[in-house]
Amino acid sequence: MTHPHQKRLGMLVIGQSPRADVEAQMQSLVGPDVAITLRGALDGMTRAEIAAIPPIDGDDTLFTKLPSGEGVTISKHVVEARAKTQLAAMRAEGFTVTMLCCTGEFPALDGEGLVVLPSAVLSGVVAGLLPRGKLGLLLPLAEQTDQLAAKWRRPGLEVVAVPLLPIADDATVDQAAHRLAALSPDLVVMDCISYTQAMKDRVRAICPAPAILSLTAVARVMREMLD
Repeated sequence: MTHPHQKRLGMLVIGQSPRADVEAQMQSLVGPDVAITLRGALDGMTRAEIAAIPPIDGDDTLFTKLPSGEGVTISKHVVEARAKTQLAAMRAEGFTVTMLCCTGEFPALDGEGLVVLPSAVLSGVVAGLLPRGKLGLLLPLAEQTDQLAAKWRRPGLEVVAVPLLPIADDATVDQAAHRLAALSPDLVVMDCISYTQAMKDRVRAICPAPAILSLTAVARVMREMLD
């Protein structure tokens, strides 16, 4: 039972709830004094209905894990519209702070009140850490490469990217890490909320550059906001 004065964090994944993996990792970082409620932008949809909202192109492509562990590609446009409604409901319920659990850019959600968008947080962190140099990206799908590279690129910053599904096995993670290491990045961003600490550990064992895991980086900012 939530105490009336307990800090309340609302999390919205772009797929469906429950996502025990995401919630547990966030809880471990924000601490036991924070009550987390996690929902999904696609909650209430059947598997067939999710299959009926594929992306129309690379710019419309999002990847998410379903509660079953299955990975799916879905339309960003559809997710954005449904997320807007869900986040409004969370604000009305009085959460201390809410966040969208996706590193994509969502222009339609700008100005939605105190909603943390990981893309904006990570962009600020990387700008501070690497004003010039080579940024390495791990991203879920090859078809997202142009879109995400353009999101990160700025004068003085070269962007290189390697696709890696967040549901990949250890051998595939290692292969991606070797490909990334061969590109000699100065800093690596694991550009998907579904990447795990275990995956980051494998990447760091192979690629010498410092790496930012999206969920844990944003979680530490959330803890600051909740204190």
